[in-house]
Amino acid sequence: MDKVKVKGIHHVAIKAKGLEEFDKTLDFYSNILGMEIVRRWGEGIKQGAMVETGAGWLEIFANGDEIPLTSLFRHLAFEVESTDACVEKVRKAGYKITMEPNDIVIASEPPIPARIAFCIGPVGEEVEFFELK
Repeated sequence: MDKVKVKGIHHVAIKAKGLEEFDKTLDFYSNILGMEIVRRWGEGIKQGAMVETGAGWLEIFANGDEIPLTSLFRHLAFEVESTDACVEKVRKAGYKITMEPNDIVIASEPPIPARIAFCIGPVGEEVEFFELK
């Protein structure tokens, strides 16, 4: 049997509930967080987009009301240059910060020191800003 080799995560998809939420979500990731829109397709409720996260793509669909949710993920974690700058910009845009920036050490071997914070994104997704120290 041939060995399977996973190269990495290509994209993670989220579903906005309609056009207004789709536009707000695309604005959050492209304008507020500065991710480049690399693909767009479709019209109206059938449209979608992909934004470049720096280590894969985030796919956004407008038809979240049409397709039942079958599973949930814990959160999206983005490696950032400055957790504090991300929180400031997201807060100014009116998004809820659920964990203020704080320094942590993940007790792995070797330990991983980081500065993290969390917010709630436009479609209710939990977003983590993760700054390696």
